[in-house]
Amino acid sequence: MAAEDRSRAVPTGASGIVRPPRPRLDQPKAPRRRLLPEYDPEAFGRFSERIARFLGTGRFIVWMTLIIILWVVWNIFAPENLRFDEYPFIFLTLMLSLQASYAAPLILLAQNRQDDRDRVTHEQDRKQNERSIADTEYLSREIAALRMGLGEVATRDWIRSELEAMVKDMDERRLLSRAESDEGDR
Repeated sequence: MAAEDRSRAVPTGASGIVRPPRPRLDQPKAPRRRLLPEYDPEAFGRFSERIARFLGTGRFIVWMTLIIILWVVWNIFAPENLRFDEYPFIFLTLMLSLQASYAAPLILLAQNRQDDRDRVTHEQDRKQNERSIADTEYLSREIAALRMGLGEVATRDWIRSELEAMVKDMDERRLLSRAESDEGDR
C-alpha cells in the first residue's frame, strides 16, 4: 500500500518543491474561456458590405431625409405632451452621431475587404500577364526558327522562278543551235 501512495503522490524535485503535473502532449488542450462573444468574421464582413452599399445609395439619403423631416415636424407641431425632442433637437443630434459612429467603421471595413479582393485580383492579373508574355516570347522564338528553317526550303515561288529560268535558258540554247545550224548549212 505504501508503494501505491507514493506513485500517486505529486512529483517533487530534488529540492522537495512540488511541481504541477505535466500536460499530456498527445491530447489537445481544453478550449479557453473567452470574455468576448464568438462571431464569424466573414459573415460580419458580408453584413458590413451590405450596410455600406445601402449607405451609399440615393434611397438611404431619401429615407434619412424623410425621417429627419418627420422628426422635426413632429417635435414642432405635435401636442406638447407627445413631443419627445424639443427645439434644439439634442436627441436627433445624438441619434445622427450614433448612426455616423457605426456607419464610418462599417464603411471602412467594407473598403478594406474590397481592397483585399482587388489585391488578389491584381495579383492574378499580374501572373496571367507574365504567362502571356512568356507564351508570346516562346511563340516569337518558334516563328523565328520556322522562318530560318523555311529560308533553306525550296518554296513554290522559288521553284517556279528556277523552272522559268531553265525554260528561258533552253529556249536561248535552241535558238543558238538553230542559228549555228543555219550558218553551217550555208
